[in-house]
Amino acid sequence: MSNPAYEIEKKDKYTLVRLLEEKFTARIAPDLKTELVLMNSQGIKNIIIDLEKSSYCDSSGLSVILVANRICKENDGCLVICNLQTAVSKLIEISQLSNVLNITPTYEEAVDFLFMDELEKGLGDIDENLN
Repeated sequence: MSNPAYEIEKKDKYTLVRLLEEKFTARIAPDLKTELVLMNSQGIKNIIIDLEKSSYCDSSGLSVILVANRICKENDGCLVICNLQTAVSKLIEISQLSNVLNITPTYEEAVDFLFMDELEKGLGDIDENLN
């Protein structure tokens, strides 16, 4: 049996997807997209994708990230990408996705970002009730 390419860990307020491969390519992408669709059907709305171990990403990997982003947005949630290696970070910049995606330097900051996002959405609900 081969080693898993990623691990998925369900937390209280979010789901962590941690890539375990150096290359985030078409070899991993279809299975991970399937997992994301399953998460969507389970109503998961907040996802953190940790790319610390991935030093290379191609268009298939970017496609997975965009699917995750769409799923989170559709469920009024938030996607955060963290621990980007230099080459992956450059690819995201070149693809002009750095303005679209929530990116943090560390996993801890990704968690903080999600909690702040949840707080802001909750406060937005209060504001709407006041008006």
